[in-house]
Amino acid sequence: MAVELDVFVGNTTIMDEEVYQLWLDGYTVNDAVKVRMEGGVLEECEASADVLLSDTMDQYRTFQMCERLLHSPAKLANQLLFQIPPHRQAILIERYYAFDDAFVREVLGKKLSKGTKKDLDDISAKTSVTLKSCRRQFDNFKRVFKVVEELKGPLVENIRQHFLLSDSLARDYAAIVFFANNRFETGKRKLQYLTFQDFAFCAGQLINNWTVGAVDNMVEDMDVDLDKEFLQELKELKILITDKDLLDQHKSLVCTALRGKTKAFNEMEANFKVRNKTAMLMRTEFIEPCRSDRWTAADMRLYLTHYTNSAHILDTFKHQVVWDRYMGVIKSCIFKMYHD
Repeated sequence: MAVELDVFVGNTTIMDEEVYQLWLDGYTVNDAVKVRMEGGVLEECEASADVLLSDTMDQYRTFQMCERLLHSPAKLANQLLFQIPPHRQAILIERYYAFDDAFVREVLGKKLSKGTKKDLDDISAKTSVTLKSCRRQFDNFKRVFKVVEELKGPLVENIRQHFLLSDSLARDYAAIVFFANNRFETGKRKLQYLTFQDFAFCAGQLINNWTVGAVDNMVEDMDVDLDKEFLQELKELKILITDKDLLDQHKSLVCTALRGKTKAFNEMEANFKVRNKTAMLMRTEFIEPCRSDRWTAADMRLYLTHYTNSAHILDTFKHQVVWDRYMGVIKSCIFKMYHD
């Protein structure tokens, strides 16, 4: 019996973005087929279930073959095996390196080691992100960290150039690298309300103002290591806690500026010394009592603005440059983190 077939031959690699996302999310072929069927693809394409299964398997094979190129995105543009238009390459790379906020929140600040990788089963169960997707995201974090840790120059730009990521995603990865290197504790119970984007913003502030790169833009680890000389200089600021005369003068100036401008004034005045100490020692405990006392965001902004500015009026306080570099970051981070 004669059978007529319409055949089209081309060399452009066909990639379905929906199937690619299912692959990235860790769905098996059969689960991906089920999702596609529930989405009405059979009716839309007038295809049978067997054809859909074959198409999905073919797409998955293509993605798996492309994956080694995605580990070094620049290679994707220079290879000849897959004819993928530049705009589609950009989509493949950006989505491959995208991550789930729930997942990154669990690993942020932890060492990107085998020990942490062993915990991915538990993290997968907690976040409802598939184990396969968790592994991909963790391996991406580790890969970026290893590539950029010894490079000179700005961290965000290095990530963007080596992995061809958008500026926003490169900045997110810079935050992940920064926290992994400095091992900040982000998993404390009182910090659970903070999102990854809250931490990413703070990382950006620290990178731009407190790292070696803030004073020298062509050294190794410039945006990863905190400026040790600056950290030593911060000790000079403790005089605002230990010198009783300065402490009293500072309190008087701040309270004079605040009086009559906020309903929280009495609490601000009564607890000034405690607030002063937690602010000076970079403690996260600064925020929690203010939230408990129902300070508004405007109250927080008003208090920290006058707290910072008043130090410039203290006659015997001689560390204004260090103070501004310190409080500029502290204020920005607290403003960002002060929410429900």
